[in-house]
Amino acid sequence: MTTVRLNSADPVSVDTDALIVGFRPGQDGPVPAVGAESLEAAFGGKLAASLGAVAFTGKAGELAKLPTFGAIAAPVLVAVGLGDSPAPEGLRRAAGAAVRSLAGTARAVLALPAGTPEEAEAVALGGLLGAYAFTRYRTAGEQKAPVADLTVVSAQPGDVAERASVLAESVSLVRDLVNTPPSDLWPARFAELAEQAGAEAGLSVEVLDDKQLKDAGYGGLIGVGQGSANPPRLVRLAYSHPEAGKTLAFVGKGITFDSGGLSLKPSASMDWMKSDMGGAGAVLGALIGIARLGLRVNAVGYLCLAENLPSGTAQRPSDVIHSYSGKTVEVLDTDAEGRLVLMDGIARAAEDDPDLIVDVATLTGAQIVALGWRTAGVMANDDAIRELVVEVATEAGEGAWGMPLPEELRKGLDSPVADIANLHPERWGGMLAAGIFLKEFVPEGVRWAHIDMAGPAFNKGEPYGYTPKGGTGAITRTLIGLAERHASI
Repeated sequence: MTTVRLNSADPVSVDTDALIVGFRPGQDGPVPAVGAESLEAAFGGKLAASLGAVAFTGKAGELAKLPTFGAIAAPVLVAVGLGDSPAPEGLRRAAGAAVRSLAGTARAVLALPAGTPEEAEAVALGGLLGAYAFTRYRTAGEQKAPVADLTVVSAQPGDVAERASVLAESVSLVRDLVNTPPSDLWPARFAELAEQAGAEAGLSVEVLDDKQLKDAGYGGLIGVGQGSANPPRLVRLAYSHPEAGKTLAFVGKGITFDSGGLSLKPSASMDWMKSDMGGAGAVLGALIGIARLGLRVNAVGYLCLAENLPSGTAQRPSDVIHSYSGKTVEVLDTDAEGRLVLMDGIARAAEDDPDLIVDVATLTGAQIVALGWRTAGVMANDDAIRELVVEVATEAGEGAWGMPLPEELRKGLDSPVADIANLHPERWGGMLAAGIFLKEFVPEGVRWAHIDMAGPAFNKGEPYGYTPKGGTGAITRTLIGLAERHASI
């Protein structure tokens, strides 16, 4: 695991393998950002001109590597573009991209703007997240190790780096889980890992197996999981603080592999369905982060774990299942399974008498159609809560956008044989209809928000900023941020 520390030494003289510095666009070429002022003199006034000669302008996202030829202690200089006025997220992305470009380098120093606690943490966190690599299954070929040791040039206190490390480790845990193939992460195995990681963080952990789920009436979890040889699990994680005044409940969709069930997905849509447990992963990572930070809040997390496969025992379209809340559901499409496990988790979470329930799920392809791969949709039964979730997510650098729950879509979920159907007959507004379905299982008077992160949970494209290819760990930091907000109330 990469480590990070803060040090206020002059970057020109720091003993390291690579020095990362920031530049902004200027009228006559790139201009050194705060933290890089002393470098121009060390290079005899020619650094900016040298960067301009290789078409580096200082725009956000640009990178350039130069040998230093002894001008400074570090043998390699990495210039990263910050754009005109980078917010903390811009610093996170710049640090992440620069550190990722240095794979195979042991040590690196980040001399980016870090004059405030927020800036210093952003640089540290971006660097740590950019150093992530998933190498568990690599057995041959050259694999460059990520940077092992990071130093951020800053006069801020060390606890800034400690918080960044906690956040990065929580996100990295989620990334590892999402990247793990389903052959090695079935529901019972996920529950075992959660039990182990939760116990190490000081959480209380309870796991319900398929027999207990059936006896207790968790019809959604049982129905989704009954087609697989790997039966479902429900994991409850709990953190409490003696001075807490608020209780939060997080519910995560944990479909360890989603074939669509009998409503089988096309093969082109199935290869990345190992990521369909990203919501449960985010809840686990968040609970561990909350515990390690010692936040003055009570937090409960539910991991709704099942594997959705077709077989002779799989649930069928037109089956009716009995949810944990008591409501009956007609299953029109077995590929709309995430809402079936979440409805049980939400109803169970309400029994903890929380001040807020937030469910997190890779729920609908409609989210990607509406908002793209990087922006989660946020719905809620309370406008203020919806805006709070979006605000906290944006502050964390995790794209989110508030969405409505139009009342007219509810009629499309009517069933002639059950209390509600699990699918709206119209193609349009699928993300919103899924949110309306889940709202039906939230008890009256309980504040609730739903985060659909089908796209943001898994990056199918090339790495960018501090985001790797594959599992991203999305929404983990948002959940921790929500806990921090409630801890301060």
